[in-house]
Amino acid sequence: MAIKSIPDLFKAFQKLKVLVIGDVMIDAYIWGTVSRISPEAPVPVVNVKNREKRMGGAANVALNLQSLGAEPILCAVLGDDEEANIFEGLLEKRNITAKGIIRSKDRITTIKERVLSGSQHLLRVDSESLEPLNSSEENLLSQKILELIPEVDVVVFEDYDKGTINAQIIQDTVERAQELGKPVVVDPKKNNFFDYKGVDLFKPNLKELKEGMNVNFEHSNQEVLKSQTQLLRERLSCKMVMTTLSEKGVYIQSEREDFLIPAYKRSISDVSGAGDTVISIAALCMALNLKADFVATLSNLGGGIVCEELGVVPIDAKKLEVEAIKHNLQL
Repeated sequence: MAIKSIPDLFKAFQKLKVLVIGDVMIDAYIWGTVSRISPEAPVPVVNVKNREKRMGGAANVALNLQSLGAEPILCAVLGDDEEANIFEGLLEKRNITAKGIIRSKDRITTIKERVLSGSQHLLRVDSESLEPLNSSEENLLSQKILELIPEVDVVVFEDYDKGTINAQIIQDTVERAQELGKPVVVDPKKNNFFDYKGVDLFKPNLKELKEGMNVNFEHSNQEVLKSQTQLLRERLSCKMVMTTLSEKGVYIQSEREDFLIPAYKRSISDVSGAGDTVISIAALCMALNLKADFVATLSNLGGGIVCEELGVVPIDAKKLEVEAIKHNLQL
């Protein structure tokens, strides 16, 4: 199908399958009210009104992809515990396949529990395994990834530094994807930052770029932004680096060209989850072999839209399509 318009593009999204490899977790919320301090310790007593569990981490990328009309396949390692049952139940509820999920008795499923009173965040309790995968877990995950790559159109690494991804898994995945002509896009974190060699799109945020390259500069210093991005792109031998600059937009660089895309003016409520939306949109655009400036512009637009919502929410595809037409985005 020839993509000649924005509506054509969103129809094309609906035919894509995406492999999402990374750290998945449960985001748990306890909402309540506080009217007194505990007599046992100087802490507030929360009277619970509501509880909710949501898919988080790499699973939020899957939710964004599904919201855009694509079919996500999550590839991740869970514990062999009650939380894993809850997570797979959430997948089933959303009609997302669990065929890429592996369970391990040597790990626990990551859960982040937040206690809130009104809009006040009182406490967060994290339960997680941060150790790297053991050899058995790594072999199972690698085998599953290599088995799934042939049936997808693009591969996403969503790295949260929780131990699921390592240099060997990255290398094996990228080599197989290259053999089959499938693009690989990456939302990196610190530990594996320089292991993503040969990928098609590498998407750090500005803080990650500065930490990774061990330089400090203001985003307004375009000369340094450009030179450091070039050094990173050459070091990784990757086709494109797209750096998100928060309210300042997005900078994307390929071997032949680069673009600084300013952010659209928004009423920002919450930036949580915006990076997941950006990488999801970018992945679908890369699967369709679209131009660098369009990839950055549409991703930037989508990231801004979700920042208007409170909490982590996937992108509304119809809203993105309408705004892309309104802003006259050119394919």
